[in-house]
Amino acid sequence: MTLFPASVVGSMPRPAWVRDLVFDDVIEPELRRTRLDAAIAAVVAMQEHAGLDVVTDGEWRRRSYIGVIAELAHGFTLAFAADGRPLTMVTDELMPKHPGFIADEARFVRRITTRGVKVTLPAPALLGERMWDPEGSRRAYPRREDFVRACIPILRRELELLFEIGVDVVQIDDPHLCLFVDPEVRAQHADADAALGFAVDALNELVDGFDRLDGPRLCVHLCRRAGARVRGEAAHQGGYAPIIDAINRLRVHEVTMEFSEARAGGMDVLAMLRPELGIGLGCVGVTPGIVDDVDTIVERVERALRHVDPARIGLVPDCGFAPGAGARVDLDEVYLKLCHEVAAAERLRERHGGVALG
Repeated sequence: MTLFPASVVGSMPRPAWVRDLVFDDVIEPELRRTRLDAAIAAVVAMQEHAGLDVVTDGEWRRRSYIGVIAELAHGFTLAFAADGRPLTMVTDELMPKHPGFIADEARFVRRITTRGVKVTLPAPALLGERMWDPEGSRRAYPRREDFVRACIPILRRELELLFEIGVDVVQIDDPHLCLFVDPEVRAQHADADAALGFAVDALNELVDGFDRLDGPRLCVHLCRRAGARVRGEAAHQGGYAPIIDAINRLRVHEVTMEFSEARAGGMDVLAMLRPELGIGLGCVGVTPGIVDDVDTIVERVERALRHVDPARIGLVPDCGFAPGAGARVDLDEVYLKLCHEVAAAERLRERHGGVALG
């Protein structure tokens, strides 16, 4: 395995015509698929040309990275926020649709690239946090926890299909879990540790039986919601220390952690992670208009290497590059950021050796 593999977290900015295509409810489905296939082939080629080792489809087929659950199950009501973001709420008991929406995403990318393929899933507790409403969801699921548990078998079926396809990385996005670094967020819970523990238990139930070494690498994206700041949302303060024990309980092979900003705390917490856990090091900022140079990215990784072995580290941006359907992010700027990420990975391989043992 190559040292310091470079990849994206998941989402890539969508041009206006791709957004229009995704949200067009009138267009004939096969025509939408054909045009999206062409668009996604282009964004995969862009990642390849930048030099990434692992690519995604940019999540370009999805209305939202969370709302994709509505493609897998009936029971949701869809609306839109003022900025164009889709809002999805559970209002009826979940009934599985024909599975495979996410698997189809993966199958297409697997067919058009020889690079590693990463596919993303939302974490169960995240769905509960964002899609359950005390009033609107009460008839179907009186408690948020009931809805979270109902999502797990639906996501597990998709995970089974991803194993059959042979993707390289399945990333489970869980910005909800990472909010517990913030003292203000913890204060909103009667028992913050119990709420955190439930999120971990739900995720572990999702991956139970899949956390073996002969399948895709399972990763949890511990998002500090760097991308959400593009929409003017609150930045959550606090280092990772309050959730280190929870991270170590995750039955996955890797976690991605945001470290491009000082508010994420020191990298000494990396030494507290269990020794076999891989780290997708968030070392490339995603804020529009700010492009980290290669030296800056290398320096961030070198700081991490004071605490962990090079074989455990991969390079990723802090977050997805497309924070919500309504965000406007320049794709050419993202391409430049990825080129710098790859150049940093190459420089690090020259310094530390190019191939990991084992």
